[in-house]
Amino acid sequence: MNIYLMLVGGLLLALETVAQPVAPNSRQQSRPKSVMLMNRIAPSVSELYVANADGSGEHKLLTTNTFDYHGSFSFDGRWIVFTSERAGDGQADIYRVHPDGSGLEQLTDSPALDDQAVLSPDGTQLAFMSTRDRFTANIWLLNLKTRQLRNLTASLMGDKNKPNGYFRPSWSPDGQWLAFASDRTTDWKGHSDGKGWEHVQELRIYVMKPDGTGLRKLSRDSVCSGSPKWSPDGRRVIFYELPVEGTWAARGSGAARATSQIISVDLKTGERQVHTSGPGLKLLPQYVAPATIGYLAKAGPNEGLGYTNGTVVKAKLRSPNWSPDGKVVVYEKQDWTPRPQNKLLYSWDPIHEYRYTDVFPSFSKDGKLLLTEKNDNSSIAILDADGSNRKRIFDAKGGGAAFSPGWSPDGQRVVFGFGGFLKSRETRAAKLMVVKRDGTGLMDLTDGTPNAGFPSWSPDGKHVVYRVWGDNQHGLRILNLDDRSVQVLTAEFDNVPYYSPDGSRILFTRQHENNNFDVFTIHPDGTGLVRLTTAPTNDAHAVWTDDGKHILWSSGEYGFKEEAALSDNTFQPYGVVWIMNADGTGKRPLTDSLWEDSMPCYVPQQTAQSSR
Repeated sequence: MNIYLMLVGGLLLALETVAQPVAPNSRQQSRPKSVMLMNRIAPSVSELYVANADGSGEHKLLTTNTFDYHGSFSFDGRWIVFTSERAGDGQADIYRVHPDGSGLEQLTDSPALDDQAVLSPDGTQLAFMSTRDRFTANIWLLNLKTRQLRNLTASLMGDKNKPNGYFRPSWSPDGQWLAFASDRTTDWKGHSDGKGWEHVQELRIYVMKPDGTGLRKLSRDSVCSGSPKWSPDGRRVIFYELPVEGTWAARGSGAARATSQIISVDLKTGERQVHTSGPGLKLLPQYVAPATIGYLAKAGPNEGLGYTNGTVVKAKLRSPNWSPDGKVVVYEKQDWTPRPQNKLLYSWDPIHEYRYTDVFPSFSKDGKLLLTEKNDNSSIAILDADGSNRKRIFDAKGGGAAFSPGWSPDGQRVVFGFGGFLKSRETRAAKLMVVKRDGTGLMDLTDGTPNAGFPSWSPDGKHVVYRVWGDNQHGLRILNLDDRSVQVLTAEFDNVPYYSPDGSRILFTRQHENNNFDVFTIHPDGTGLVRLTTAPTNDAHAVWTDDGKHILWSSGEYGFKEEAALSDNTFQPYGVVWIMNADGTGKRPLTDSLWEDSMPCYVPQQTAQSSR
């Protein structure tokens, strides 16, 4: 795919038409001239805690209320290395601090995502995962004395149309090897035997010398193996192992039903040992004593810290890492309370501000923001661009979700789908409805059979395009609002249609070619079908900019940035906001966080300026 990316000192550039290259270390220099709203699925709070291995003596590692995660002890126990977003919500750098909270030091400084860091046994090198240089997850090495950076896994990058992520580096006790997990040479596959929209992840454990030689695979194929660590004597590598399908359940509501086991492999002989049995999602294993392994019990009745000697410490925590003597553990605690509307996020575009929004945002011609209140009960609200004067104009009241609301051209009415969507679309009806902007005049446009949703109003106000599902019907339909006649536009697995501002094209997502999802356009008369994206990962949820010159959408092209089983409450942790020209050229990413970013919408410039 032609990306047209430019990197300056590892910095991510934004729109070619509005943004200029940024000098290194000049983050957020100029005052933004406009605003992009976007949704992010991520915890709103993440703080590091330190406790004894039995859970006693718990206290915060730092007194500052910063967004910190993924702590790890140094080999000598004098440092805790961790990831922090203190430079901006969504932008991650590596820091270290003494276990008593003193001596805080920043180790990396790049708008790219730097994460999952570990210090070498002699304390001179930092191994970490970073998206710098390629936007994909690679293992990098930083010499802390010379500040020299090197991409260790760049030479391993294979087919760009397949996963190419490298995660969770771990130093051997003698510093001669690094172990890591990777999904290299695997295939993109949806969950539910390939039928699902979201991807599963097949990881394998590898070891490699720090000079890039000696690559060797330790784990089995056709399963997911992750988070390697070394035994204290350096003879074995330990990791978790679970079915590939389990990587979908593990990151969502099915985590309590997922099962993994802790495995170790002898580096010399390849002899394999299974250390656990029975149900439960057991992750992030680590030797805490020669014969005892600690791990994260991610869900279920014993959620918290687990030990192979039978000890259980029940707690709501994530990413535990034990001190070298196994007596102390650092971990994070998260809060998933939704961010407030319009909360400032880190922007990778120096002249645009990024702010948080609830889902399906759009603006009327007079500057009113319309959205679905997914953070509440999926009702519909209108509000000012700055988030004030919110008014709910349709209350879902437990009857389903009110998805994808759209303005009429005159801004006086709102059309939306109401009922069962996502998985529930197969068992619940959904219909198109319309309501006045003051919440009155509610009426149905369809009867719910087949399931109808994701409507978009034509610029002339005469038609609504939407998708249908069920009763052996699929694809896009155009409803004539005068006589209620329906035109079949497509009969494929198409979704999320969106009229262009001039009405000449309809933007939509199509499922095709072995469960791949891509962005297309088509004329309202059914001619002129054009495929705009070609990556084998999911490209979807596309919207036009107000001038019709660009398209914003979500893409998984750069793959996972973390082991999927370690993610929480997210469908697509690899989701990134992208932009392209209306003809499909000039594609480029606009975000680079650890989290699922989606639902972009530019605030009309006049509206943005008047709301400041």
